[in-house]
Amino acid sequence: MLFYLHKYLRKPSRARKQEESRPPEMLSPSRNHAGEFAAAATVCCGSPCLRDATEQLNSENRLAVKGATSARAAGRSNFVKLSTFSLLPNPHFTNHESIPPILEAFSNFAAVFPQYGETQRADVIRDGEYSHLADHVCLDYSGVNLFSHAQMNAPAATSTAFSSTWRPPFFSISYKSTSLKSEVAHGEQNRGFEFSIRNRIMSFLKITGEDYGMVCTTNRTAAFRLLGETYPFQSNNKLLTVYDYESEAVTAMAESAENRGAKVMSSCFSWPGMRIQSAQLRKMLATKKKKRGLFVFPHMSRMTGVRYPYLWLKFARENGWHVALDACTLGPKDMDTLGIALLQPDFIICSFFKVFGENPLGFAGLFIKKSSLEVLQTSVLARSIGIVSIIPAGSLSDLTGEEVDDTTSSFSGPIPVSSREKYYFDNPVTAPEEEGEETEEQEEEEEEEELSSEIVEVRSQSTGDTQEEIVFSGLDHADSLGLVIIHNRLRCITNWLVIALMKLRHPHSKNESSLVRIYGPRVKFDRGPALAFNLFDWKGEKINPALVQKLADRGSISLSCGFLQKIMFSEEYEQVKEAVLERRECEIRASGNKKRENRNLGITVVNASFGFLANFEDAYRLWAFVAKFLDADFVEKERWKYVSLNQKMIEL
Repeated sequence: MLFYLHKYLRKPSRARKQEESRPPEMLSPSRNHAGEFAAAATVCCGSPCLRDATEQLNSENRLAVKGATSARAAGRSNFVKLSTFSLLPNPHFTNHESIPPILEAFSNFAAVFPQYGETQRADVIRDGEYSHLADHVCLDYSGVNLFSHAQMNAPAATSTAFSSTWRPPFFSISYKSTSLKSEVAHGEQNRGFEFSIRNRIMSFLKITGEDYGMVCTTNRTAAFRLLGETYPFQSNNKLLTVYDYESEAVTAMAESAENRGAKVMSSCFSWPGMRIQSAQLRKMLATKKKKRGLFVFPHMSRMTGVRYPYLWLKFARENGWHVALDACTLGPKDMDTLGIALLQPDFIICSFFKVFGENPLGFAGLFIKKSSLEVLQTSVLARSIGIVSIIPAGSLSDLTGEEVDDTTSSFSGPIPVSSREKYYFDNPVTAPEEEGEETEEQEEEEEEEELSSEIVEVRSQSTGDTQEEIVFSGLDHADSLGLVIIHNRLRCITNWLVIALMKLRHPHSKNESSLVRIYGPRVKFDRGPALAFNLFDWKGEKINPALVQKLADRGSISLSCGFLQKIMFSEEYEQVKEAVLERRECEIRASGNKKRENRNLGITVVNASFGFLANFEDAYRLWAFVAKFLDADFVEKERWKYVSLNQKMIEL
């Protein structure tokens, strides 16, 4: 770092302050390394010849970096200009019947985004393997699916790649009581069904078994809670998160951490772009206090689509924090852009579901860096939170001779209390009211229990033919498309939808006010494939997001709702603060507690998230649905339509 130290010392005070406020993403890695090499060469050798050569090399590097940066900037600028001015010929639309038909809209779309034509392979996969998506637009979640719809619904007679053991739904989950340390230590000894699934997932995510161990949990919330219950917050007493929306999983972790003495902190986000307030986050990460803690960092906001630079992870590690990467918002192949070997997060959390576009049944994975495993503490409470085994479907009934329900939990849903523990333990561990120090005798009993559970688990997994290879068509399809095609496809679709939504205007309002308000980035080259937005009627009053979601579902479009929070307003936007923020009603009012009251201050929004199989028609159908709200009587018409069809009233 000699080069940057030298630059920093030579800067005047104002420039130095500007440098301090810059986020890590502003520092180019290539420029950084070139400067370090040149500075090191100059310091080590003082000969004129070497100095001349070093200066020439440094100059060439600067020109190369500057040229590459200019080319990238020009490309991104052209992308935004073409998108904004060429996509739709009309300056705005004031009636849902005035929007162009889908073929005309697609023709303009394809002309502005010729790179979308290079992604036709995704359409072939979608038509052949995910035919159910033609009837339903799934925009309420995105992520990594293991199998395809055709694969899961193939007749047994034609499933030549599978024996009777591997017939759909291919796997179930079974609850177990064990510690994280034991699960990582003993999980690698398994060579059965779950081991093959873990290996395929880790290979897909570019995570090596030499560096990380994988623990399967019921859902994302369970993985976060496990980490919150086992991280040593007594000694490293800070939890710092980066979420611009309320997350059930993060809330569960924060509650566990607070109960164990942690100081919970969060980054704030600037209105209206919802970007991280870099100076504030840098200050919290670079605290001079010796006690650091756990820094939880998502790849992007799954609500607003804002992408966050991975270099925040590196900056946190350099300042003594343990880091957890929330990869649940990762699209397929996004891990290819993350240099795991370079950043080395201590923990990674990711979700997996069986099939995209259906009820997202599946499980979550907590990846623990093996060199960081000893940091975690033993917790009796954590043993009952939600660690699971992945077993062939029907194996539990084979093992016990009884019929067992094979249902599993959704990622963000509550963690059910399952009776399956009885099949593994005569006396399942229950969580005590207070966690105390364990004696050596208790620890020995736990180790014996863990060993016995591993033996029973291996026996249950051996009921199937472990020699047969499991085909993960969902992962195979993502691998065949690759990162560039997936990103280009979603970039074009998402930016087109942003522009299309912003062109919807009320016809009889003052200044033809917009129907849609988007929170976060608008048209942007590197925005994520997620939108947070709200609809407003011709009077300027907000339409209830839950109502929008319900009416969309009636039109076979699945959307979700969320709550944006931690929003900071500069002096420029201070006058709109009261009009934008709303106070959420809670069952228990936190009167007198300013910190808790602020948690209930934010914006309830509608969210649309695009998966890697999304196409232009999905975006167009959402646009056409939203355009119906330009009709001032649309909601009332829908209410009476439902009554006439169902012969009963329903509260919308």
